[in-house]
Amino acid sequence: MAEVMSMEDIRATAGRLGIDLSAVDWSSVHLPPADDFGIQSDDEDINNADALEFEGGFGNIIVVDNLPVVSKEKFEKLEGVVRKIYGQIGVIKEDGFLMPVDPNTQKTLGYCFIEYNTLQEAELAKEKTNGYKLDRSHIFGVNMFDEVDRFTRVPDEWAPPETKSYSPGENLQHWLTDEKARDQFVIRAGPVTEVLWNDARQLKADPVYKRDYWTESFIQWSPLGTYLATVHRQGAAVWGGASTFNRLMRYAHPQVKLIDFSPGERFLVTYSSHEPTNPLDTHRVVLNIFDVRTGKVMRDFKGSADDFAIGGTGGSSGVTWPVFRWCGGKDDKYFARLGKNVISVYETETFTLIDKKSIKVENVIDFIWSPTDPIFARFVPEIGGGNQPARVSLIQIPGKEELGKKELYSVSDCKMYWQSSGEYLAVKVEKYTKTKKSTYTGFVFFRIKERDIPIEDLELENKNDKIIAFAWEPKGHRFAIIHGDNPRPDISIYSMRSGNNIGRVSKLTTLKGKQANALFWSPGGCYIIFAGLKNLNGQLEFYNVDELETMSTTEHFMATDIEWDPTGRYVATVVTSVHEMENGFNIWSFSGKLLYRISKDHFFQFLWRPRPPSFLSPEKEEEIAKNLKKYSKKYEAEDQDVSMLLSEQDREKRKTLKDEWEMWVGRWKQWHEEEKLERQELRDGEASDEEEEYEAKEVEAEEFLEVTEEVLDIEQD
Repeated sequence: MAEVMSMEDIRATAGRLGIDLSAVDWSSVHLPPADDFGIQSDDEDINNADALEFEGGFGNIIVVDNLPVVSKEKFEKLEGVVRKIYGQIGVIKEDGFLMPVDPNTQKTLGYCFIEYNTLQEAELAKEKTNGYKLDRSHIFGVNMFDEVDRFTRVPDEWAPPETKSYSPGENLQHWLTDEKARDQFVIRAGPVTEVLWNDARQLKADPVYKRDYWTESFIQWSPLGTYLATVHRQGAAVWGGASTFNRLMRYAHPQVKLIDFSPGERFLVTYSSHEPTNPLDTHRVVLNIFDVRTGKVMRDFKGSADDFAIGGTGGSSGVTWPVFRWCGGKDDKYFARLGKNVISVYETETFTLIDKKSIKVENVIDFIWSPTDPIFARFVPEIGGGNQPARVSLIQIPGKEELGKKELYSVSDCKMYWQSSGEYLAVKVEKYTKTKKSTYTGFVFFRIKERDIPIEDLELENKNDKIIAFAWEPKGHRFAIIHGDNPRPDISIYSMRSGNNIGRVSKLTTLKGKQANALFWSPGGCYIIFAGLKNLNGQLEFYNVDELETMSTTEHFMATDIEWDPTGRYVATVVTSVHEMENGFNIWSFSGKLLYRISKDHFFQFLWRPRPPSFLSPEKEEEIAKNLKKYSKKYEAEDQDVSMLLSEQDREKRKTLKDEWEMWVGRWKQWHEEEKLERQELRDGEASDEEEEYEAKEVEAEEFLEVTEEVLDIEQD
């Protein structure tokens, strides 16, 4: 945080700069006190002193020079122009604009001071407007107030800089070194956000960090699990560390609504929109791309919601989210966005378009990057009433050459799915029948890693079956499809290989009449959950695809979400606040054994912490798999120790319950003996408490409830 400058310091600095502040009305200038600068974060809870706060001091003030020198009559007009320029970059603080006037001539002095809420906004304003050409005679010179002050204090004689000893930073991957090889997850319930270990051996969640009002809207892990991101009215922030979760960086973006990381965690995209002041305007949209480590804005994009709402899945205010789609891999070299009749691909060295122009594709409506290579698949629907067929094409970047394509006819809709290793691309195609009155679904598969990229078609045995869900096996060659009519559709599992690994799609099995509408593969493959969510109320079937057998069938009533941990050992089923009751989560083993459950009112989010890719080579992983029994002995012994500990704890618990019961019985017998004389008096001297010595007698008693007399008038014949 910047050091607070006294009034004398300000006047001295202005004097060294040749700035006359004698005409400034200092009573109108807001100076924060020295303790907390009088600034409290918008998201700061009254008991939370560490929440995201604005910058204090004068680090967030810029000096704009080379302004026009104008008379008093034109002062407001000039101020309005300057405010408009700098108000688009960030929020200017109240009383944060000062343009001094010469007391003798009553004209401006050609410079002004602008104070922003945050240091990031001030730095962005300097970067964007230094050298801004207002007109031929006035080109802005913009400096940070603190920089100007520092440069004027440079001594006349050079002195060698002080050598600072190396101080290592906090290990942001420390959580990966857990001796028990546990995984972390974060939950958000009510105002509380918690990070916990999944201690499945101990059948519990072990707390790591807890904080109230940590975020104003949602939380999000970065793709490799290094950072936890929070969202606030002033912008976004990332946190990390061993157990303290210190704030590592802030990203100033007022009223931010959505965020998205690049796959390698190098960049963070933030999005905001606001209502237009002019009814004829559309929503104003701002997107910033930040460098995650430095917090510097690498590129910003502005426009209307319509400019960012082409194709894809709608986000806030109709904007397609994510607006920018990143090329797979950890280098974060390319990202792209869909426009009207274009796909704009940018490279991150200069954040400019490749070859300085977009790829023109008439009527393109969707594209999707490979998760591993600089290749994207794009879909173009039929044009001219079927005269020009629909097309799915594979485009390689940066050369923009077409690697392969498939032409399709009578297409109603098309969805594309990459397999996680980038080996296969599946295209689900809905086609019109000959009568055009109905549609049916088929699939097209691209084998990306094979020579000339072979293409294969697949139709279900009953091609009129409705496709409810499709999912690739991660890191594998299989996929599953839910097809048919609710509430009991069929599930078919296929392989991209047939006998002897020949490249041909083959069906492994079809499971009839399953209560499922969603598929959830384990991250390691092999296992899959057939889930019946929403109207099916949380039906769960854990299935082993290697053995083609069901491991268990169970349910989590009203479950809304299912999340595998990154290792594929455990899975969480969640009931969020979409439902008013049963909020919380269950943790299961991969085979469907319930390990423990936790209830939380007003439950909003459950997110496993992602793991980065393993450093082990495929050969080393294969060697470990072959010698798994040797490696597993150590863990089997640990599991046995834990099992014995849990058994001992269970015995202790039962013994405690038994002791409590015996104490209660003992107290009851004591009270019974103390009240013996009182019972004898109540029984007219009978002292026995033995049940069999009592004699049962039946006594009949009559009781008149009501007597009514009524005179009847009987006519005589």
